[in-house]
Amino acid sequence: MITTSFIGLGVMGYHMAGHLAKAGHPVTVYNRTRAKAKAWTDEHGGTLAATPAEAAAASDMTFVCVGNDDDLRAVVLGDGGALSGMNGGAILVDHTTASAEAAREIGKAARSAGVDFLDAPVSGGQAGAENGVLTVMAGGGERAFDRARPVIGAYARAVTLMGPVGSGQLTKMVNQICVAGVVQGLAEGLDFAVRAGLDAHLVLDVISKGAAASWQMDNRGETMLDDAFDFGFAVDWMVKDLSICLAEAGNNGARLPVTEIIRGYYTQIQEMGGGRWDTTSLIRLLSKG
Repeated sequence: MITTSFIGLGVMGYHMAGHLAKAGHPVTVYNRTRAKAKAWTDEHGGTLAATPAEAAAASDMTFVCVGNDDDLRAVVLGDGGALSGMNGGAILVDHTTASAEAAREIGKAARSAGVDFLDAPVSGGQAGAENGVLTVMAGGGERAFDRARPVIGAYARAVTLMGPVGSGQLTKMVNQICVAGVVQGLAEGLDFAVRAGLDAHLVLDVISKGAAASWQMDNRGETMLDDAFDFGFAVDWMVKDLSICLAEAGNNGARLPVTEIIRGYYTQIQEMGGGRWDTTSLIRLLSKG
């Protein structure tokens, strides 16, 4: 068993750390809100640390899953950050969806500290974290990846090395671009079905067996028709993710016209007070219009 630490116990990290503990790995946890970390140790055992550095000092492998670039830099590079506590030869695995720039910055700092680093964002949402079936796309060196992969397997069904540091984040950007387009298309199709007087639930049943099928259709189609969005991946996070995609496109010359439009739709939902609604709430802009 590998001695581990987990920094960031949000809707994803809480369950990911739980799977590490269930797999038999000793886990030390840190969370900005101490009560959340205490709840985790009450449920899973393990050790509660006062700082990221304290958590990392006790571990061969430290995992991070926080909100954005600023949060990531704070818990890794800031005062009491994880890198200041890590031992040489340890591995830092970042599951935050962040920019490739932040990944490269942390990768450089990790190398200077004698620590291996993987940027390893995930796909699969809260349900994937709860069920231990996330998809992990990693950037970094093969040696670190080969050591980390079986441990990450405690909460993932697919773990793939995509290239050097930053490649994991770039791959996650592709994922989010594709997801946004699919959700918008599904929203438009379902709204069209309702307005055309069709039985939209029957429509879903039929077209989900053909070329239009998707994860979003299978898992969110019915809830979209039921106008239920108090769960899932929050609009606020998708706006953040698509903003990262658009910024990176500005660097590499990619054209993302549809992605930019959809980000605008999500900002409209934020203005409606729906920042914490699931991303499939795009249909509300159509159905309420």
